[in-house]
Amino acid sequence: MSVWNFLRLDLLLSDQALKGQKMRTRIKICGMTRIEDVDSAVNAGADAVGFVFHPSSKRFVTAQQGADLVRQLPAFVSSVALFVHPEPSTVHEVLNVMRPTLLQFHGEETPEFCESFDMPYIKAFRVGAPGMDTPQSLVTACQRFRSACAWLFDSYTPAYGGSGHSFDHGLLIGLTALAPSESRPLILSGGMKASNLEDPVRRLRPWAVDVSSGVEIEPGIKSAALIDAFVSAVEKADRSALLTSQG
Repeated sequence: MSVWNFLRLDLLLSDQALKGQKMRTRIKICGMTRIEDVDSAVNAGADAVGFVFHPSSKRFVTAQQGADLVRQLPAFVSSVALFVHPEPSTVHEVLNVMRPTLLQFHGEETPEFCESFDMPYIKAFRVGAPGMDTPQSLVTACQRFRSACAWLFDSYTPAYGGSGHSFDHGLLIGLTALAPSESRPLILSGGMKASNLEDPVRRLRPWAVDVSSGVEIEPGIKSAALIDAFVSAVEKADRSALLTSQG
């Protein structure tokens, strides 16, 4: 980027801040199993790190392992506990032992179930699943979960996340058209990696992006270099979106 464009970007960022508009896309690195990977995510500038409490996942950790992994998290980095069709006792154990910042429900849980723990939660939707395979049906599915603090969109695969598969982002068009009072912050997931995130981030302007397999050497084993590249790619996409929006 030229010196002029950097100066122009500084002016745009100042203008966006004065107008109260979103300036950047938040980043969550999910599927953590090692303390060195948590450290890499924090050092790269991630806003949140996620831990999977679904026993069928290759990235599964126990409540105690999760607690050990978040013990040294600094202020303003959130910990997210991910569940798929959990027993209430499992969620309560994680809450008591690990004390996560947020819960994430990735299965077909009901709004009542998600709300029953009196914690902020993210609701994930598997785009393309039956009942979530058109823009309108996806809007209908999401609006059942107006109590969620965000809606996360992943691909429809048997794996319930971490598959590395993407989905048709055009199915989100109905959600991006909702009035703020009818919507929740949108999180893009599903096959995200440094090489493919710029276009959806520029077009959809999500609140956040969520990555797992896109920064891994193998399931559960992250690469510090891939995490750095992912964070840099998100920052580049944000710069590009700002410049494009201003002509």
